[in-house]
Amino acid sequence: MFKRHVLRTATMAAALLPVHSWAAPLTLAQALDLAVQRSEAARSARAGARGAAEVARSAGQLPDPVLRAGVDNLPVSGGDRFGTRDSMTMKRIGIGQEWLSAEKRAARQTAAEAIVGRETATVQVVAAEVRLQTGLAYLDAYFAGAALKLATRAEQHAGEELEAARARLSSASGSSQEVLGLSGALGIAEDEAAEVRQQGDAARAALERWIGTPVDELAAPAGLSVLQEPGYTASHPAVRAAQRELELARREAELARTNRAPNWSWELSYGQRAGYPDMVSVGISIPLPVARAQRQDRDIAAKLALTDKAEAALAEALRVATGEYRALASDARRLAERAERYRSAVLAPAQQRMAAVLAGYRSNQVPLTTLFEARHAEVEAQRKLLNLQRDLAKAQAQLALKPIQQEGATP
Repeated sequence: MFKRHVLRTATMAAALLPVHSWAAPLTLAQALDLAVQRSEAARSARAGARGAAEVARSAGQLPDPVLRAGVDNLPVSGGDRFGTRDSMTMKRIGIGQEWLSAEKRAARQTAAEAIVGRETATVQVVAAEVRLQTGLAYLDAYFAGAALKLATRAEQHAGEELEAARARLSSASGSSQEVLGLSGALGIAEDEAAEVRQQGDAARAALERWIGTPVDELAAPAGLSVLQEPGYTASHPAVRAAQRELELARREAELARTNRAPNWSWELSYGQRAGYPDMVSVGISIPLPVARAQRQDRDIAAKLALTDKAEAALAEALRVATGEYRALASDARRLAERAERYRSAVLAPAQQRMAAVLAGYRSNQVPLTTLFEARHAEVEAQRKLLNLQRDLAKAQAQLALKPIQQEGATP
Protein backbone atom coordinates (compact mmCIF):
# COMPACT_ATOMS: atom_id res chain seq x y z
CA MET A 1 0.00 0.00 0.00
CA PHE A 2 2.87 2.36 0.85
CA LYS A 3 4.61 1.65 -2.47
CA ARG A 4 1.37 2.26 -4.33
CA HIS A 5 0.94 5.61 -2.56
CA VAL A 6 4.50 6.65 -3.38
CA LEU A 7 4.03 5.66 -7.02
CA ARG A 8 0.78 7.63 -7.27
CA THR A 9 2.43 10.67 -5.69
CA ALA A 10 5.38 10.51 -8.07
CA THR A 11 3.06 10.20 -11.04
CA MET A 12 1.02 13.23 -9.98
CA ALA A 13 4.19 15.24 -9.38
CA ALA A 14 5.48 14.38 -12.84
CA ALA A 15 2.18 15.40 -14.39
CA LEU A 16 2.34 18.78 -12.63
CA LEU A 17 5.85 19.55 -13.85
CA PRO A 18 5.97 22.35 -16.43
CA VAL A 19 6.65 21.46 -20.04
CA HIS A 20 10.15 22.69 -20.82
CA SER A 21 10.78 24.00 -24.29
CA TRP A 22 13.88 23.49 -26.35
CA ALA A 23 16.31 26.03 -24.93
CA ALA A 24 19.06 26.17 -27.56
CA PRO A 25 18.21 27.05 -31.18
CA LEU A 26 16.73 23.94 -32.73
CA THR A 27 18.24 22.94 -36.06
CA LEU A 28 16.38 21.39 -38.94
CA ALA A 29 18.35 18.14 -38.64
CA GLN A 30 17.46 17.86 -34.94
CA ALA A 31 13.79 18.48 -35.68
CA LEU A 32 13.76 15.73 -38.33
CA ASP A 33 15.39 13.22 -35.98
CA LEU A 34 13.01 14.05 -33.14
CA ALA A 35 9.98 13.68 -35.39
CA VAL A 36 11.00 10.27 -36.72
CA GLN A 37 11.85 9.00 -33.23
CA ARG A 38 8.48 9.94 -31.72
CA SER A 39 6.26 9.18 -34.72
CA GLU A 40 3.59 6.62 -33.87
CA ALA A 41 3.06 5.96 -37.58
CA ALA A 42 6.73 5.04 -37.89
CA ARG A 43 6.48 2.81 -34.80
CA SER A 44 3.46 1.08 -36.31
CA ALA A 45 5.31 0.49 -39.58
CA ARG A 46 8.33 -0.89 -37.73
CA ALA A 47 6.10 -3.27 -35.81
CA GLY A 48 4.61 -4.47 -39.10
CA ALA A 49 8.10 -5.10 -40.47
CA ARG A 50 9.06 -7.06 -37.36
CA GLY A 51 5.92 -9.16 -37.66
CA ALA A 52 6.61 -9.95 -41.31
CA ALA A 53 10.20 -10.89 -40.45
CA GLU A 54 8.99 -13.33 -37.78
CA VAL A 55 6.62 -14.97 -40.26
CA ALA A 56 9.41 -15.25 -42.83
CA ARG A 57 11.54 -17.23 -40.36
CA SER A 58 9.17 -20.19 -40.58
CA ALA A 59 7.92 -19.81 -44.16
CA GLY A 60 10.32 -22.34 -45.67
CA GLN A 61 9.83 -25.08 -43.08
CA LEU A 62 7.74 -28.22 -43.33
CA PRO A 63 4.32 -28.28 -41.66
CA ASP A 64 4.11 -29.78 -38.20
CA PRO A 65 3.75 -33.58 -38.10
CA VAL A 66 0.38 -35.00 -37.15
CA LEU A 67 -0.12 -37.52 -34.32
CA ARG A 68 -2.93 -39.98 -34.97
CA ALA A 69 -4.51 -42.41 -32.51
CA GLY A 70 -7.62 -44.56 -32.70
CA VAL A 71 -9.27 -47.95 -32.61
CA ASP A 72 -9.90 -49.84 -35.84
CA ASN A 73 -12.64 -52.38 -36.48
CA LEU A 74 -14.36 -52.11 -33.10
CA PRO A 75 -17.41 -54.47 -32.90
CA VAL A 76 -20.71 -52.75 -32.25
CA SER A 77 -22.95 -55.84 -32.10
CA GLY A 78 -22.78 -59.45 -30.92
CA GLY A 79 -21.28 -60.83 -27.78
CA ASP A 80 -18.02 -58.92 -28.20
CA ARG A 81 -19.72 -55.60 -28.72
CA PHE A 82 -17.31 -52.74 -27.86
CA GLY A 83 -14.70 -55.31 -26.92
CA THR A 84 -11.18 -55.67 -28.23
CA ARG A 85 -10.90 -59.47 -28.36
CA ASP A 86 -11.84 -59.72 -32.02
CA SER A 87 -8.88 -60.50 -34.28
CA MET A 88 -9.69 -57.52 -36.48
CA THR A 89 -9.93 -55.01 -33.64
CA MET A 90 -6.76 -53.03 -33.24
CA LYS A 91 -5.63 -50.07 -31.17
CA ARG A 92 -3.61 -47.81 -33.43
CA ILE A 93 -1.14 -44.96 -32.94
CA GLY A 94 0.82 -43.30 -35.71
CA ILE A 95 2.40 -40.18 -37.10
CA GLY A 96 1.84 -38.41 -40.39
CA GLN A 97 3.70 -35.72 -42.27
CA GLU A 98 2.81 -33.53 -45.22
CA TRP A 99 5.83 -33.24 -47.50
CA LEU A 100 6.66 -30.11 -49.48
CA SER A 101 9.32 -30.16 -52.16
CA ALA A 102 12.45 -28.08 -51.75
CA GLU A 103 11.36 -25.92 -54.69
CA LYS A 104 8.00 -25.14 -53.09
CA ARG A 105 9.58 -24.37 -49.73
CA ALA A 106 12.05 -22.05 -51.42
CA ALA A 107 9.19 -20.31 -53.23
CA ARG A 108 7.34 -19.82 -49.94
CA GLN A 109 10.49 -18.43 -48.35
CA THR A 110 11.12 -15.92 -51.13
CA ALA A 111 7.46 -14.82 -51.06
CA ALA A 112 7.67 -14.25 -47.32
CA GLU A 113 10.92 -12.32 -47.76
CA ALA A 114 9.20 -10.19 -50.39
CA ILE A 115 6.54 -9.33 -47.80
CA VAL A 116 9.32 -8.35 -45.40
CA GLY A 117 10.76 -6.12 -48.13
CA ARG A 118 7.38 -4.49 -48.67
CA GLU A 119 6.94 -3.81 -44.95
CA THR A 120 10.48 -2.46 -44.72
CA ALA A 121 9.71 -0.12 -47.60
CA THR A 122 6.61 0.98 -45.72
CA VAL A 123 8.82 1.93 -42.77
CA GLN A 124 10.99 4.01 -45.09
CA VAL A 125 7.99 5.61 -46.77
CA VAL A 126 6.44 6.59 -43.43
CA ALA A 127 9.75 7.99 -42.19
CA ALA A 128 10.15 10.02 -45.37
CA GLU A 129 6.64 11.45 -45.01
CA VAL A 130 7.30 12.35 -41.37
CA ARG A 131 10.55 14.07 -42.33
CA LEU A 132 8.86 15.98 -45.14
CA GLN A 133 5.96 17.23 -43.04
CA THR A 134 8.31 18.14 -40.19
CA GLY A 135 10.61 20.00 -42.55
CA LEU A 136 7.75 22.00 -44.04
CA ALA A 137 6.41 22.78 -40.56
CA TYR A 138 9.90 23.87 -39.50
CA LEU A 139 10.21 26.22 -42.47
CA ASP A 140 6.76 27.67 -41.85
CA ALA A 141 7.66 28.35 -38.21
CA TYR A 142 11.07 29.79 -39.03
CA PHE A 143 9.87 32.17 -41.74
CA ALA A 144 6.85 33.13 -39.65
CA GLY A 145 9.29 34.24 -36.95
CA ALA A 146 11.28 36.26 -39.48
CA ALA A 147 8.08 37.79 -40.86
CA LEU A 148 7.01 38.73 -37.34
CA LYS A 149 10.24 40.68 -36.86
CA LEU A 150 9.53 42.68 -40.03
CA ALA A 151 5.88 43.19 -39.06
CA THR A 152 6.93 44.41 -35.60
CA ARG A 153 9.39 46.80 -37.20
CA ALA A 154 6.69 48.12 -39.54
CA GLU A 155 4.37 48.57 -36.55
CA GLN A 156 7.05 50.50 -34.72
CA HIS A 157 7.67 52.69 -37.76
CA ALA A 158 3.95 53.44 -38.09
CA GLY A 159 3.83 54.48 -34.44
CA GLU A 160 6.81 56.80 -34.91
CA GLU A 161 5.22 58.35 -38.00
CA LEU A 162 1.99 58.97 -36.08
CA GLU A 163 3.87 60.63 -33.21
CA ALA A 164 5.70 62.86 -35.69
CA ALA A 165 2.41 63.83 -37.37
CA ARG A 166 0.88 64.72 -34.01
CA ALA A 167 3.90 66.87 -33.26
CA ARG A 168 3.51 68.69 -36.58
CA LEU A 169 -0.20 69.16 -35.88
CA SER A 170 0.53 70.76 -32.51
CA SER A 171 3.00 73.13 -34.16
CA ALA A 172 0.47 74.05 -36.87
CA SER A 173 2.70 72.58 -39.60
CA GLY A 174 0.59 69.47 -40.03
CA SER A 175 -3.05 68.61 -40.61
CA SER A 176 -5.68 66.52 -38.88
CA GLN A 177 -6.20 64.52 -42.10
CA GLU A 178 -2.57 63.43 -41.95
CA VAL A 179 -2.94 62.37 -38.32
CA LEU A 180 -6.11 60.42 -39.08
CA GLY A 181 -4.50 58.75 -42.06
CA LEU A 182 -1.45 57.71 -40.05
CA SER A 183 -3.70 56.51 -37.21
CA GLY A 184 -5.37 54.18 -39.68
CA ALA A 185 -1.98 53.10 -41.02
CA LEU A 186 -0.88 52.27 -37.48
CA GLY A 187 -4.04 50.21 -36.95
CA ILE A 188 -3.36 48.32 -40.18
CA ALA A 189 0.24 47.69 -39.14
CA GLU A 190 -0.87 46.44 -35.74
CA ASP A 191 -3.42 44.11 -37.34
CA GLU A 192 -0.82 42.79 -39.79
CA ALA A 193 1.55 42.13 -36.91
CA ALA A 194 -1.22 40.35 -35.01
CA GLU A 195 -2.01 38.24 -38.10
CA VAL A 196 1.63 37.29 -38.57
CA ARG A 197 1.86 36.48 -34.85
CA GLN A 198 -1.22 34.26 -35.18
CA GLN A 199 0.28 32.49 -38.17
CA GLY A 200 3.52 32.03 -36.27
CA ASP A 201 1.72 30.49 -33.29
CA ALA A 202 -0.10 28.09 -35.60
CA ALA A 203 3.16 27.18 -37.37
CA ARG A 204 4.92 26.50 -34.05
CA ALA A 205 2.00 24.40 -32.88
CA ALA A 206 2.20 22.38 -36.09
CA LEU A 207 5.94 21.88 -35.56
CA GLU A 208 5.38 20.87 -31.93
CA ARG A 209 2.89 18.25 -33.14
CA TRP A 210 5.81 16.54 -34.92
CA ILE A 211 8.72 17.05 -32.52
CA GLY A 212 6.73 16.89 -29.28
CA THR A 213 8.21 19.91 -27.51
CA PRO A 214 7.83 23.70 -27.69
CA VAL A 215 10.68 25.59 -29.29
CA ASP A 216 11.89 29.06 -28.30
CA GLU A 217 14.22 29.65 -31.23
CA LEU A 218 14.83 28.01 -34.58
CA ALA A 219 18.16 28.01 -36.38
CA ALA A 220 18.29 29.06 -40.00
CA PRO A 221 17.48 26.05 -42.23
CA ALA A 222 20.62 24.61 -43.79
CA GLY A 223 22.12 21.35 -44.96
CA LEU A 224 19.39 20.27 -47.38
CA SER A 225 20.94 18.06 -50.05
CA VAL A 226 18.89 18.09 -53.26
CA LEU A 227 19.10 14.96 -55.42
CA GLN A 228 19.32 14.90 -59.17
CA GLU A 229 16.42 13.49 -61.20
CA PRO A 230 17.60 9.82 -61.34
CA GLY A 231 18.24 9.72 -57.60
CA TYR A 232 14.98 11.49 -56.81
CA THR A 233 12.83 9.15 -58.90
CA ALA A 234 14.63 6.02 -57.67
CA SER A 235 14.17 7.07 -54.02
CA HIS A 236 10.63 8.39 -54.39
CA PRO A 237 8.32 6.76 -51.82
CA ALA A 238 5.68 5.82 -54.39
CA VAL A 239 8.30 4.28 -56.68
CA ARG A 240 9.96 2.37 -53.86
CA ALA A 241 6.60 1.03 -52.66
CA ALA A 242 5.59 0.06 -56.21
CA GLN A 243 8.88 -1.79 -56.69
CA ARG A 244 8.27 -3.83 -53.56
CA GLU A 245 4.70 -4.60 -54.63
CA LEU A 246 5.98 -5.80 -58.00
CA GLU A 247 8.59 -8.00 -56.36
CA LEU A 248 5.95 -9.52 -54.11
CA ALA A 249 3.57 -10.12 -57.04
CA ARG A 250 6.31 -11.94 -58.95
CA ARG A 251 7.18 -14.11 -55.97
CA GLU A 252 3.55 -15.00 -55.38
CA ALA A 253 3.15 -15.90 -59.07
CA GLU A 254 6.15 -18.22 -58.76
CA LEU A 255 4.64 -19.76 -55.62
CA ALA A 256 1.36 -20.33 -57.48
CA ARG A 257 3.29 -22.07 -60.24
CA THR A 258 4.85 -24.49 -57.77
CA ASN A 259 1.39 -25.25 -56.37
CA ARG A 260 0.53 -27.04 -59.63
CA ALA A 261 2.37 -30.01 -58.13
CA PRO A 262 0.38 -31.35 -55.13
CA ASN A 263 1.84 -31.97 -51.70
CA TRP A 264 2.36 -35.60 -50.76
CA SER A 265 1.72 -36.96 -47.28
CA TRP A 266 3.06 -40.08 -45.61
CA GLU A 267 1.92 -41.92 -42.48
CA LEU A 268 3.40 -44.57 -40.25
CA SER A 269 1.22 -46.29 -37.64
CA TYR A 270 1.51 -49.13 -35.14
CA GLY A 271 -1.50 -51.35 -34.38
CA GLN A 272 -1.91 -53.51 -31.29
CA ARG A 273 -4.33 -56.47 -31.11
CA ALA A 274 -5.35 -58.54 -28.09
CA GLY A 275 -4.00 -62.09 -28.42
CA TYR A 276 -2.89 -61.56 -31.99
CA PRO A 277 0.30 -60.23 -33.60
CA ASP A 278 0.75 -56.47 -33.70
CA MET A 279 0.87 -54.71 -37.06
CA VAL A 280 2.64 -51.80 -38.68
CA SER A 281 1.03 -49.76 -41.44
CA VAL A 282 2.74 -47.42 -43.93
CA GLY A 283 0.83 -45.20 -46.29
CA ILE A 284 1.27 -42.36 -48.76
CA SER A 285 -1.42 -39.87 -49.80
CA ILE A 286 -1.11 -38.22 -53.22
CA PRO A 287 -3.72 -35.62 -54.27
CA LEU A 288 -4.82 -36.03 -57.88
CA PRO A 289 -5.11 -32.67 -59.70
CA VAL A 290 -7.78 -33.78 -62.16
CA ALA A 291 -8.71 -30.24 -63.29
CA ARG A 292 -5.55 -28.15 -63.33
CA ALA A 293 -6.84 -25.93 -66.09
CA GLN A 294 -9.84 -24.99 -63.96
CA ARG A 295 -8.06 -24.66 -60.61
CA GLN A 296 -4.28 -24.36 -60.36
CA ASP A 297 -3.90 -22.69 -63.75
CA ARG A 298 -6.59 -20.18 -62.80
CA ASP A 299 -4.62 -19.27 -59.68
CA ILE A 300 -1.47 -18.82 -61.74
CA ALA A 301 -3.32 -16.62 -64.25
CA ALA A 302 -4.69 -14.50 -61.41
CA LYS A 303 -1.22 -13.99 -59.92
CA LEU A 304 0.22 -13.12 -63.33
CA ALA A 305 -2.54 -10.55 -63.81
CA LEU A 306 -1.60 -9.01 -60.45
CA THR A 307 2.01 -8.90 -61.65
CA ASP A 308 0.93 -6.96 -64.74
CA LYS A 309 -1.00 -4.62 -62.50
CA ALA A 310 2.05 -4.05 -60.29
CA GLU A 311 4.24 -3.39 -63.35
CA ALA A 312 1.78 -0.79 -64.61
CA ALA A 313 1.61 0.82 -61.17
CA LEU A 314 5.41 1.05 -61.06
CA ALA A 315 5.55 2.63 -64.50
CA GLU A 316 2.91 5.17 -63.48
CA ALA A 317 4.74 5.92 -60.22
CA LEU A 318 7.94 6.59 -62.19
CA ARG A 319 6.08 9.00 -64.46
CA VAL A 320 4.55 10.81 -61.50
CA ALA A 321 7.90 11.05 -59.69
CA THR A 322 9.62 12.36 -62.83
CA GLY A 323 6.97 15.00 -63.42
CA GLU A 324 7.00 15.97 -59.75
CA TYR A 325 10.78 16.38 -59.74
CA ARG A 326 10.81 18.50 -62.87
CA ALA A 327 8.04 20.75 -61.55
CA LEU A 328 9.74 21.21 -58.17
CA ALA A 329 13.16 21.71 -59.74
CA SER A 330 11.72 24.30 -62.12
CA ASP A 331 10.01 26.10 -59.25
CA ALA A 332 13.20 26.07 -57.18
CA ARG A 333 15.26 27.38 -60.07
CA ARG A 334 12.80 30.15 -60.92
CA LEU A 335 12.39 31.15 -57.28
CA ALA A 336 16.16 31.29 -56.81
CA GLU A 337 16.45 33.52 -59.88
CA ARG A 338 13.61 35.75 -58.69
CA ALA A 339 15.05 36.04 -55.19
CA GLU A 340 18.49 36.96 -56.49
CA ARG A 341 17.04 39.43 -58.98
CA TYR A 342 14.78 40.97 -56.34
CA ARG A 343 17.68 41.26 -53.91
CA SER A 344 19.85 43.10 -56.42
CA ALA A 345 17.17 45.07 -58.29
CA VAL A 346 14.78 46.02 -55.47
CA LEU A 347 16.16 45.46 -51.99
CA ALA A 348 19.68 46.76 -52.62
CA PRO A 349 18.44 50.06 -54.16
CA ALA A 350 15.94 50.42 -51.30
CA GLN A 351 18.72 50.00 -48.76
CA GLN A 352 20.95 52.45 -50.67
CA ARG A 353 18.09 54.93 -50.82
CA MET A 354 17.49 54.51 -47.09
CA ALA A 355 21.16 55.20 -46.36
CA ALA A 356 21.16 58.29 -48.58
CA VAL A 357 17.90 59.63 -47.12
CA LEU A 358 19.14 59.05 -43.57
CA ALA A 359 22.33 60.95 -44.33
CA GLY A 360 20.31 63.79 -45.86
CA TYR A 361 17.95 63.90 -42.88
CA ARG A 362 20.84 64.13 -40.46
CA SER A 363 22.18 67.13 -42.43
CA ASN A 364 18.71 68.75 -42.47
CA GLN A 365 18.45 68.40 -46.26
CA VAL A 366 15.64 65.79 -46.33
CA PRO A 367 12.30 66.05 -44.50
CA LEU A 368 11.19 63.47 -41.96
CA THR A 369 8.35 62.26 -44.17
CA THR A 370 10.83 61.23 -46.86
CA LEU A 371 12.78 59.27 -44.27
CA PHE A 372 9.60 57.46 -43.19
CA GLU A 373 8.73 56.69 -46.80
CA ALA A 374 12.19 55.25 -47.54
CA ARG A 375 12.13 53.19 -44.37
CA HIS A 376 8.70 51.77 -45.24
CA ALA A 377 9.85 50.90 -48.77
CA GLU A 378 12.86 49.03 -47.40
CA VAL A 379 10.73 46.96 -45.02
CA GLU A 380 8.27 46.07 -47.78
CA ALA A 381 11.15 44.98 -50.02
CA GLN A 382 12.47 42.79 -47.22
CA ARG A 383 9.01 41.25 -46.79
CA LYS A 384 8.73 40.37 -50.47
CA LEU A 385 12.21 38.87 -50.51
CA LEU A 386 11.40 36.88 -47.36
CA ASN A 387 8.32 35.41 -49.07
CA LEU A 388 10.43 34.39 -52.07
CA GLN A 389 13.03 32.82 -49.78
CA ARG A 390 10.31 30.91 -47.92
CA ASP A 391 8.84 29.51 -51.14
CA LEU A 392 12.30 28.59 -52.39
CA ALA A 393 13.17 26.83 -49.13
CA LYS A 394 9.93 24.82 -49.20
CA ALA A 395 10.52 23.75 -52.81
CA GLN A 396 14.06 22.67 -51.95
CA ALA A 397 12.78 20.87 -48.85
CA GLN A 398 10.40 18.80 -50.94
CA LEU A 399 13.21 17.90 -53.32
CA ALA A 400 15.49 16.94 -50.42
CA LEU A 401 13.11 15.35 -47.92
CA LYS A 402 10.45 13.58 -49.95
CA PRO A 403 12.81 10.87 -51.28
CA ILE A 404 13.59 7.97 -48.99
CA GLN A 405 16.83 8.63 -47.15
CA GLN A 406 19.64 6.14 -47.49
CA GLU A 407 21.03 4.57 -44.34
CA GLY A 408 23.43 6.93 -42.66
CA ALA A 409 22.41 9.89 -44.81
CA THR A 410 22.00 13.27 -43.20
CA PRO A 411 19.47 15.90 -44.24
